Amino acid sequence: MSDEAEFEAWYRQEHRRLVNVLVVAAGDLDLGREVADEAFARCLERWDGPRRPADPSAWTYQVAVNLLRRRWRRRRREHELLRTVDAPASVDLPEPAVDLWRAVATLPDRMRLAVVLRYLGGLSEREVGEVMRIAPGTVAATLSKARRHLASALEPKEPSDV
Repeated sequence: MSDEAEFEAWYRQEHRRLVNVLVVAAGDLDLGREVADEAFARCLERWDGPRRPADPSAWTYQVAVNLLRRRWRRRRREHELLRTVDAPASVDLPEPAVDLWRAVATLPDRMRLAVVLRYLGGLSEREVGEVMRIAPGTVAATLSKARRHLASALEPKEPSDV
């Protein structure tokens, strides 16, 4: 199989999952797609040369997360300067957990990223730690804290006695 055909087969297998992870992590459909496309483009640049990643999927996740973090930092600076808040774009979330993914979107950036990498991306805690560049114990603690937040947010509310 040629390098080009090999890249195309790998891309077809991995693209949808990475886009889904990034859309939910970013809370923005366009940003998630843009970051995924940029990460795949960077991998393609290295594909047939000496700098080809040993594990293209892991490398692409790492690049994508770094790009997303840069975008978050830039967005925060822009918001501070402009004092405006943009509503996140709508995204079709996996069924049957639309409420769950909406609650995930409200988590702080680090928690949200860990949750989507682990549960939507299917990465192990060790892999999440590698992608996020944090210790596995920190991943476990972050996921635990995120699950507590989500349990609280999704807990059925008692009707108030009026």
